[in-house]
Amino acid sequence: MNLPTEPASGERPAPAIEARGVSRSYRGYSALREIDLVLEKGEFVAIMGPSVCGKTTLLNILGGLDRPDTGAVRIDGEPISYHDRDLTRLHRTKIGFVFQGYGLIPSLRAAENVEFTMLTNRVDPLTRSQRTRSLLSAVGLEQQADRFPEELSGGQRQRVAVARSLAHSPAVILADEPTGNLDGGTGQQVMATLIGACRDNSAALVVVTHDAAVARQMERVVHMEDGQIVVVADTELASRGTPTAKAASRGAREVLP
Repeated sequence: MNLPTEPASGERPAPAIEARGVSRSYRGYSALREIDLVLEKGEFVAIMGPSVCGKTTLLNILGGLDRPDTGAVRIDGEPISYHDRDLTRLHRTKIGFVFQGYGLIPSLRAAENVEFTMLTNRVDPLTRSQRTRSLLSAVGLEQQADRFPEELSGGQRQRVAVARSLAHSPAVILADEPTGNLDGGTGQQVMATLIGACRDNSAALVVVTHDAAVARQMERVVHMEDGQIVVVADTELASRGTPTAKAASRGAREVLP
C-alpha cells in the first residue's frame, strides 16, 4: 500500500508557489527581469505597481498561462510542465483563477459554471452537486444557482467566479484585478468572500490590484516597476506605490499592519 509522503523531520513543506530567475520579453521589450518570488501555503500576497510594469505577465506565468524565457516556476513543489496535457491537469487540480472579466461560460447557469471543473475531473454527480451547493452558499448565491451570467449583477458574477475557482480545492488562487469592474461596496464584498474562502481551504492567494484597500487585506505587498520587484516598507507607502529598495533577485517579504 502506498502511504502519503510526509516531509522528513525538520524539513519544511514545499511552498505553494516558487518562482526563480523568471524573465520574459516580447519583441525586444523586457516585461519581467529576473523575478524571484516565493509564497508559502495559505499565504496572501498583493502585486501592485503602475500600468505595464509586468504585474499581469507575472501572474500569467505563475499560473502557467504564459511561459518564461528563462527561470522556472514550481507549484506545490512541482515544476510547471508546458505540455498541453500537463497544463490542463495543473489547472484542473492545483490552480484556480479569478479574472477581472469574470470568465464565466455564458451558456451555463451559475451552478453549472461552478460545477464545470469538477465535471471535467470526473467527480461523481452527487459530490459535484453537494460541493456546488456548498460553494454557492458560501458566496451567498444559493438562490441564484439556476440563473445565467447575463441575469446576474457584476458582483454576483464575480462571486460565482470565486466559487468556481475553489471547486477543485486548488493550492493556489490567482486573481487579476478581481474588483476592477465593481463599485467600492461590491468590491469589498467580493474580496471578503474570496479571502474567507481561501482561508477555509488553506489556499494561497495572489491578487494583482491597483486598490490599496485590497492590498491592505493581504499579508504581503509586492510592488513592481519596470519588470522588477521592489520592496514596500509599510501600508502608507503601499498606498502611494512608493518603492524603498530594489529586490529584483530575491523574494522580499513585507507584512502589513
